Amino acid sequence: MAIAGLLLLALAIATVNSAVEIVGPYEKRALTVFGEYRKLLDPGIHFIPPFVSATRRFDMRTRVFDVPKQEAITQDNSPVIADAVLYVRVMDPERAFLGVDNYERAVANLGQTTLRAVIGDMKLDETLSRRDVINRRIREEIDPPTDEWGIRVESVEVQEVMPSRAVVNAMEQQTSAERKRRAMILEAQGERRGAVERAEGEKASNVIRAQGEKQSQILEAQGDAVSIVLRAKSAESMGERAIVEKGMETLQTIGEGESTTFVLPQELSSLVGRYGKHLTGSDVRDGAEFLESNEFDPETRELLGLDDIEETLSEIDTEAVETASIGEKVEPESN
Repeated sequence: MAIAGLLLLALAIATVNSAVEIVGPYEKRALTVFGEYRKLLDPGIHFIPPFVSATRRFDMRTRVFDVPKQEAITQDNSPVIADAVLYVRVMDPERAFLGVDNYERAVANLGQTTLRAVIGDMKLDETLSRRDVINRRIREEIDPPTDEWGIRVESVEVQEVMPSRAVVNAMEQQTSAERKRRAMILEAQGERRGAVERAEGEKASNVIRAQGEKQSQILEAQGDAVSIVLRAKSAESMGERAIVEKGMETLQTIGEGESTTFVLPQELSSLVGRYGKHLTGSDVRDGAEFLESNEFDPETRELLGLDDIEETLSEIDTEAVETASIGEKVEPESN
């Protein structure tokens, strides 16, 4: 009796366990009774026929399927190793149960073959730089069959596209050569720029030097001209007195000599006589003519520039200021 009771208790427990089905909040289950599909079980607790029922669980959340690494040949016959991940979600559990044997394996295999086909239609440089194109094309290729299975591929992401070692070495050599070429170009450009700047500096220096020499010559010539004009103006104011003064300077020079005998030209004797008439207390002063200043005729005054002395001096000062400002502008440009 005790054994029978234990058997009945065990049978009751097994019956309850087989008849009660608890479905999680993020899943659905396909129910079959005697191998016949009946319905989908929503989240919650369900009572099903014991011992003759079976359920298939479907996770309704987005799941990640890994596409294993595989070797593919690009359009330009370059071998690469590529892998990807698929983000998949079950939209219709009934079709996923009845339309395909194992949707997880089917989607992974489909993504693997599609990845190989897409890479085979592209060149090596495109596979390395256009991963967005690869992702889009894989999704476009696998969307139609997965829709029939009640599966939606939400996203495709290529993780890695790695060329073979020989291709990588060739790319590294190409990159190194390109960097050397750019370095040589930059060095040549730097040398050219340095040469240009040196030439511009020398040019500016020569310009400043030439302008300085030019201004020096101009100022020197203007100084001589002013000196001549001033002497002429002084001569104009003194007239015959200038001749007399010059003659007296000559007499002083003669008198400083060691000789005690002097021979004076007649012109110099006449000059001394005219000078004596104008001395204070001279006995020949009365009734004598005074030494008056001579006036230059208009043509001589214009030739000597006696009427434009002030204007000439003003022009000299103005040109000196302009020369200094030109030198200050040119010097920063040469730096």
